[in-house]
Amino acid sequence: QVQLVESGGASVQAGGSLRLSCAASGYTYSAYCMGWFRQAPGREREGVGSIRLDGITTYADAVKGRFTISRDNTKSTLYLQMNSLKPDDTAIYYCARRRWTGIYCPLAESEFGYWGQGTQVTVSS
Repeated sequence: QVQLVESGGASVQAGGSLRLSCAASGYTYSAYCMGWFRQAPGREREGVGSIRLDGITTYADAVKGRFTISRDNTKSTLYLQMNSLKPDDTAIYYCARRRWTGIYCPLAESEFGYWGQGTQVTVSS
């Protein structure tokens, strides 16, 4: 049974940093593309970034240069390092696993079939 458990959400001031983690279990972690998504109040869920099996990353324009995704295949854990946080980054952050194995790793919600419960990030000005 696939399980994804996020942690690390908190309330921070603008300009601060946070690192989110996502612990995966129930499948061969290294074989799947992973992604981070977020949903702000009153808005649709949007992609933050994704990471391929070989560590190549893709980011949404809104977070490029500020956020970094990484993965530790030995710990079956996905990370999201968030720097220079802005109030607009306030959202529930979700990690997700792509439905299928393979190197292809688009940042598209429809590609991801397994989701964590989310962790709240609040950035105050």
